[in-house]
Amino acid sequence: MNLVVLTGAGVSAESGVPTFRASDGLWEGHRVEAVATPEGFAANPALVQDFYNQRRRQLATVHPNAAHRALADLAARWTGEFLLVTQNVDDLHDRAHADTPPAPGFELIHMHGELKKARCTASGVVCDWAGDLAPAHASPHHPRGTLRPHIVWFGEIPLEMERIEAALARCDLFVSIGTSGAVYPAAGFVQLARMAGARTVEINLEPTQGARLFDEGVYGPASETVPGFFGTL
Repeated sequence: MNLVVLTGAGVSAESGVPTFRASDGLWEGHRVEAVATPEGFAANPALVQDFYNQRRRQLATVHPNAAHRALADLAARWTGEFLLVTQNVDDLHDRAHADTPPAPGFELIHMHGELKKARCTASGVVCDWAGDLAPAHASPHHPRGTLRPHIVWFGEIPLEMERIEAALARCDLFVSIGTSGAVYPAAGFVQLARMAGARTVEINLEPTQGARLFDEGVYGPASETVPGFFGTL
């Protein structure tokens, strides 16, 4: 059986990672346009770099929760293909899977980028980066490049979409966990899975606006519902 799982902010929220709230246009007190767009970075790189430097430092204070660990345990025993796609830019899935090495058919994609990586503005080369970035941090990959957060900002295309869509086209089970289902292209994953004939399941605190598109819904805190659901597979 081939499995695709999509995770969103609701999974990491129980670890203490602040969630993005779009309803008021603010992200931890900042206008989204100021800290999560290419235009914002061009206008005020110091503000943007400081914003993500703070997010990066916060990772040292949070840890994988029971939902992350349940997915890691599942990946270790899953015999088919298992693609885990996360909208989260933290490293909690990575840490959980490092503690419990996955089976060969497992892949993890951070479709919105990763806080602990940086990207050269001139060459596009991505590198691991655990520390702070300065406003015009010189890139080691290109003489005219600087380093920016490896984050997919509004107006940019999410990463690895071809691989994700190919996996959805051949999956037997699609599970969406802790995501609002309101932002495309991720909101359209359930429809692609349904077209492939897959069983579709929504796991969330409460039904989302796209709940009717799923065959099943499981509702409650991710740290409780995720281990319970996947423990039956």
